[in-house]
Amino acid sequence: MIDFSKKPLFLAPLAGFSDLPLRSVVKKFGCDVTVSEMISANALVYESSDKTLEMLKKSPNENPYIVQIAGSDVANIKKAVQIINKFDDIDGIDLNCGCPVPKVVRQCAGSALLNDLELLKQIIKTIKETSNKKLTSVKIRLGFNEKNHVSIAKACEDAGADYIAIHGRTRAGGYSAQVDYDAIAQVKSSIKIPVIANGDINAQNADEILNTTNCDALMIGRASIGKPWIFNEIKSGKSVDINLKREIILAHFDAMIEHYGERGSNIFRKHLHQYSKGMSEATNFRNEINRIEDTGVMRALIESFFA
Repeated sequence: MIDFSKKPLFLAPLAGFSDLPLRSVVKKFGCDVTVSEMISANALVYESSDKTLEMLKKSPNENPYIVQIAGSDVANIKKAVQIINKFDDIDGIDLNCGCPVPKVVRQCAGSALLNDLELLKQIIKTIKETSNKKLTSVKIRLGFNEKNHVSIAKACEDAGADYIAIHGRTRAGGYSAQVDYDAIAQVKSSIKIPVIANGDINAQNADEILNTTNCDALMIGRASIGKPWIFNEIKSGKSVDINLKREIILAHFDAMIEHYGERGSNIFRKHLHQYSKGMSEATNFRNEINRIEDTGVMRALIESFFA
């Protein structure tokens, strides 16, 4: 399903951003593998609301498509996987062991699992044994407060993970500490399954990070917000021109309207704030789009502003 010999590019799960419309767009412009936003196993089991189930859906062009779940209760993880099993178009299930957000950590989920490797292994085994999907993967950090990356990675491998993605910071490092690419390289040399490097990767340093870490793939997260063309830039080695940027932005807008209906234009404002960052007249543009409700008017303004 995933050809790691070609050093594929993954879109990282990004809460509030990597929804179906964005994933469908990056797939058109260089992204190889998409991952859903993080989905709470507890929410899947106890709420099973339309909103939660909607997060499992994929665009027709998302192939391969991985769903990421978070949780720490083994029984609920199993039930959540059984729900995911009913969706035929999902290629793998990823366990989040990297989220540093306090409300997730308080539930002993996300990066908190890095403090309990036996529980981590039990959850991975449960996913592997219960899932009818082809792939089981894990997204980790270097550790919780201290670096323990090799032990964590080996625990994932021993439990049956098919590959891991590793963010080169500890939980304590949040998103501001310097990324330790040498530590990622240590993980890669310590296990046999594919390793994906993650953390502060952009179009300028992507090749260097691949060489430094010797990893099998790269996962792009925050660098894609407002710049989903980053996948195209990494693959082509060239900056995209304004015409392609406009094409991507309009494709994203159209996908939002198709997926969310009329309210898609309101949701899209946060993306337009990112897309226009640093451009001349960006402030006036943002003020204007914040007042527009009509999707046709907004699309015309986007087209003219990014001309």
